[in-house]
Order: sequence, then structure tokens, then C-alpha cells
Amino acid sequence: MIWAVAFVLLVALLLLSIPVAATMAGLGLILGKVFTPFPLYRSLGEISWEGSTNFTLFAIPLFILLGQFLVHSGIADRTYKAVDTWLCGLPGGLMHANVATCALFAATSGSSVATAATMGTVAMPQAKKFGYHDGLFAASIASGGTLGILIPPSINMIVYGFMTNTSIPKLFVAGIVPGVILTVLFMLFILGACVVKPELGGVRRSTSWRERVHSLKDLLPVGIIFSVVIGSVYTGFATPTESAALGVLAAFFIALWYRRISWQILVDSMKGTMKTTGMIMLILLAANFLNFILVFLGLSQQITQLVGSLGMTPFVTLMIIIAMYVVLGFFIETLSLMVLTIPVVHPIIQSLGYDPIWFGILLILLIQMALITPPVGLNLYVIQGVRQRGSISDLAVWIIPFVAMLFVMIALLIRYPGLALWLVG
Repeated sequence: MIWAVAFVLLVALLLLSIPVAATMAGLGLILGKVFTPFPLYRSLGEISWEGSTNFTLFAIPLFILLGQFLVHSGIADRTYKAVDTWLCGLPGGLMHANVATCALFAATSGSSVATAATMGTVAMPQAKKFGYHDGLFAASIASGGTLGILIPPSINMIVYGFMTNTSIPKLFVAGIVPGVILTVLFMLFILGACVVKPELGGVRRSTSWRERVHSLKDLLPVGIIFSVVIGSVYTGFATPTESAALGVLAAFFIALWYRRISWQILVDSMKGTMKTTGMIMLILLAANFLNFILVFLGLSQQITQLVGSLGMTPFVTLMIIIAMYVVLGFFIETLSLMVLTIPVVHPIIQSLGYDPIWFGILLILLIQMALITPPVGLNLYVIQGVRQRGSISDLAVWIIPFVAMLFVMIALLIRYPGLALWLVG
């Protein structure tokens, strides 16, 4: 009865286009009022305080600020041009640069939307100039942007680690190998498509080795920031939160070195950080309150027991969970999808004996898919807004092969769990 009421209320509130944070908080208040005589609403203040003062979550605004500095200081533009110098000779050269630069930018920003928006702004003007197929070119940026939450550091990994009490440094290192493999899979599809249909790949260009070597200096900023952020964590010098602060300092001084710091850049970076952080934290605090209500009412334990009583094998249960995420990803925004489902799914995964770090990477891959599958695929709308031409349906058609590559990566991760756990071990 409680589950039926909770599900109907959740769907109804979402269909009314009520913001996700308000939906979760409102659902928690209604369930607490209707199904228990205890005044659970009085815990809202304490739960919000505990969540908002958690030291781990302080990494979120810092990583967002780091990405903002890279965007506004022009470091991302320099990185893109340097990668293009190395890859422009391949069939579909600039599209390889799109994916590879997204991977490099992902290693510093922690956000898929920030990665996609930055790369879209930098790269989309080049598509028409060099005769690339507009839909495929845009799809390469949208899909490459999803790497922002798989390749560490990742805001979504921090959220998963916070909600499941899983080691964030281990999640970070577990995402490296799958992130590299997925980058290669995206580039292999582009290569194959442009070999079969050369007209998709635009003008083939070539560069000298002198130009390539000279461009390496523009790859140094991203390498330095990645080394500072990830290196400080794995040498034991800093926690993930402290490493984010070190990354912000590194980005600031690099921008200062390039003489790209001004008062306006600082203001724009701070504004972007506050807007994004406010949205994320409000969703997390509302999710914390709803999770408290669900646990108090015993709903999380009930569904875990129900799944166990069905007698399905762990593999079949995992397939059902994957199918659920694929379907929900069509309709629910990614961060909301995580905070709505993790409290229910994580206990099931633990009861089945799956490694929580391995499942964290699998979940991130499923969340990546939600970023590029319509009708709610956020990266699609970001790239469409940047390119300001054509239709989003054209972009949605060309995103399908990249979604297929994500399914390939998911299959590889299930067949070979060591892809995520090898470096952790």
C-alpha cells in the first residue's frame, strides 16, 4: 500500500513538472504525515544540516569552479587545437579531436554538462568550415561529453560515494580504465563510419611533426591539473575534497600565467559555480530527507526482501536493474535518477554479493546513457543549443551508434569486472 501510494505520488508530481528537489521533499513530507503518527517533518532541519556540512560534498563546488576556470580562461580552446594537431590526419579527424579533448577535459572538470558545453562552444564552428556532417559531428561532442562523469574526478562518483558510504578515491581510480576504453570505442566508431562514408569526415588535413611537437605545450595545463588532482589523492597528500581545492589553485595560476584572469572572468566563474552547486545541493538534501522517510517506514528493506523472495539469480536481477535504468533514463534527469534509485538499488546489489565499487562504475555508464537518450538527454539539448542550426532529431539519430558503444562497454564490464577493479586492487 505504501509503495503504491509513493509511486503514484512520485509519477504525478514529476508529470506536473514540479522541480525534482521539491518533488522528493514533498513526497517525504506526505508519506511521513500519512503513514506514521510520528512528526518526522521535524527531522528535516537536522538532516539538511548534516548533509550540507558534510566535508566530502564540499568537493562538488570546487570541481565545478575548476571547470568554470578552464572554460572562461581559454585553456579548453588551447587543448582542443593541440589535440586536433595530432589527430586531424585520421578519417573524421576533428571528430576524433572532439572525443579525445572531451576525455582530457573530463579529467579536470568532473561534469558532463560542463564538458559538453565547453567542447560544443569550441568545436561546433569548425564543422561547417571543414565540411563535416553536422549531425555526426554534434553527436561526437554530445557523447564525448558524457566522459565527464566516468573519467575522474567525477561529481556523480562523489554523490554515489556519499550516498552509499563507498570510498571515493577507489571509485575515481576504478573509472580510469573503463573511461579510456570507452573513449577508444567512440573513436573506433567514428573511424569506421568515415572509412565507409568518407563524405561524413570532412576535409582531410595533415600537420608536420614540428607542429605536433610544438602543440604539446598546450596539453601541459590539463596534464598538470590532472596530476595535481589525482596525484595528490593517490600519494596520500590530500583527500578528494582537498585535491579539488588544489586543482582550483592550479587552474587559477595557469590562467594567470596565460594572462587570462580578469575580474569579469572571476565573477562569471563564481556565478556559474553558485548556480550549479545550488541545484545539486538542493536535490541532494531533498533526497536525504526522502531516504530517511523510506528507511523509517521500512520500504527499502521490504523491496530488498521482495527481490530475494522471487528466487531470481543475481545475474537476472542485475539485468532487470540495468533495464530499469535504461528506461528511467529516457525520462528522468541524471542526478535525480541517481538520488531517487540508489537508496533502493544499492541494498539489493549488496545482498546479491556484487562489489559496490564495480557497481558504481556500471551505474555511471548507465547514467551516461541517460545523458544522450531523448527525450530528456541533457547533453543533446546543450549541444543543440550551442550549434543553433538543424534539428535535434538529426542529432538524436546519430547518437544511436554511440549509445550502442555504451552497451558494448557495459557488456565488457559485466564480463570482465577487473576492468574496473584491477587498478583498485
